[in-house]
Amino acid sequence: MELSSRPLRIGNFSGYEADRWSALADVLSGDPLDVAFGDYLAEITLASLVTRLDKDASRGYVARFFEQFKDSFDAVVSSGTRIVTNAGGFNPQALAEDIHEYASGRGVELSVAYVLGDNLLDCFPDLVAAGHHFTNMDTGKKITNASDFDPISVDAYLGGWGIAKALAEGAQIVVTGRVADASLVVGSAAWFHGWRDDELDKLAGALAAAHITECGPQAVGGNFSGFDTLGDVRRLSFPIAEIHEDGSAVIGKHSGQNGKVTVDTVTAQLLYEIQGPYYLNNDVTLDVRSVHLEQVGEDRVRVSGAKGSPPPETTKVSIFAGLGYQSASTAYLTGLQVAEKTAFVESQLADFLAGTGVHYDITRIGVPAEHPSSQWEATVVLRVITVADEAELLERYNIGAHLASVYLSGVPGYYCDEITGDARSPVRQRIEYWPGLLDQSVLDQRVEFVNGGSFPVGLPERIPFDGQPSQDVTPPLPAAALDVRTVRLGDLAYARSGDKGGVNNVGVWVKDPADYEWLRAVLSIEALRARITELKEIEVERHEFPNLNAVHFLFKGLLGTGGSSSLRVDRLGKAVGEYLRTIPVPDPRPREL
Repeated sequence: MELSSRPLRIGNFSGYEADRWSALADVLSGDPLDVAFGDYLAEITLASLVTRLDKDASRGYVARFFEQFKDSFDAVVSSGTRIVTNAGGFNPQALAEDIHEYASGRGVELSVAYVLGDNLLDCFPDLVAAGHHFTNMDTGKKITNASDFDPISVDAYLGGWGIAKALAEGAQIVVTGRVADASLVVGSAAWFHGWRDDELDKLAGALAAAHITECGPQAVGGNFSGFDTLGDVRRLSFPIAEIHEDGSAVIGKHSGQNGKVTVDTVTAQLLYEIQGPYYLNNDVTLDVRSVHLEQVGEDRVRVSGAKGSPPPETTKVSIFAGLGYQSASTAYLTGLQVAEKTAFVESQLADFLAGTGVHYDITRIGVPAEHPSSQWEATVVLRVITVADEAELLERYNIGAHLASVYLSGVPGYYCDEITGDARSPVRQRIEYWPGLLDQSVLDQRVEFVNGGSFPVGLPERIPFDGQPSQDVTPPLPAAALDVRTVRLGDLAYARSGDKGGVNNVGVWVKDPADYEWLRAVLSIEALRARITELKEIEVERHEFPNLNAVHFLFKGLLGTGGSSSLRVDRLGKAVGEYLRTIPVPDPRPREL
């Protein structure tokens, strides 16, 4: 096609399943786009979706997207914008057929394609028997016998070449299952510019732009530490990437819509949910340290310099299995002796649940103010999670009802939201997440069109990937620098955190580039362990990004085995970065005499 003389204009309309309902309509009514893409399949979304699939195997896709599509149907047709989405979940064929049927019912013949090849559930036993052990990316454990693991779903991450093929064959709507998030954009860019699979720097540039724009409005100020500098942050615009033929890009937003695009908002998203200096993707490996960001206009940030290398031999595989059931309850404590009151409540739980097969986890949230000016400043929350192998056990030993039952016989200042019945959330299935690795060579990816046509998708050359570079060595902070005032880290730096299975990643970068050497010095692994209790027993990995004036950490195992089974309150680790910004650090600024 003859479009590569100008940049591809591609915009996001979803960062996860529950993103803003009106997003597709908002995007299609905004600035013109060649492609609009929606990412719906966060790992925790898949865990939720798989429980629905277990109840109704005929569905398995993200119904929310289908409803959004129907609401915006006229705009989809009139704009000519191509739509690419992974909302197909566990059943992309069903979603594609429903879209086509709806359009036909409206008198429009849409070209709808879907990408297959990610669903490996049926062949999982054969793959294990053939020596594919789905090595766990977080723990290194292997599945050596399929009978030892009873998965509900097994889905390999696919790359973008199936999307590129579907678009090249004329699809206006492309539905996928579990492709890598960024491949929605990489595949679209490869189609638009006619790139070969060995044009690695170009693909790496598209991967950088994809990662920046894939999570909804985050690149436009969503979840940004400096939100108070952005003006009106209600109903933020979704981001747009203008991806040029050389792989460079300009990140922007829809004119007239809220939010800002700055080097800092883009840095926040670039550092989000990465594995370290190398960002692995099915289509290319990006060296994040090579990326340069430059403000080139209002709400316009240029992304350039990306260096790519061949993608790894393996791909990630999301494996989900049942892990029993859980329910949550909350209670409140007010006033003095909070530690002693917490111990009393915990003793009640221990006595009630002893020998029942129900286990609990209790977390105290908050600290009473020293001089509270309201009752709520003197109150903390107790969050209780109960887990069991069988849902019936949680119904029989109803912890919510038990917490309410000690209202009159407990400690002073104790109460629940509901004191006359069941003070708990509904019992829900708990899902175990296993992020495995599988050789990409075994994948059989193909594109199908609803109205006929089937196209195989070949794989580019892969190479063994030898892992991340060794951790950066932080110079010790000079002794003289310790004899200064302290400030909160957030006074001088921004942060962004996220989840990858059981690993929590946190990127921290300075507001003023002149403070980068200070940041490198004060943010050592040892300094963090000294301040943050949760890090004392887990592996911490650290890397530096001079181009971004940033230091990046991986907290391995902080989230257990992943958000779908974690009992942590912030089970996805999205708030860890903001917590980090509260810690005191030496002030690099000279004392005033």
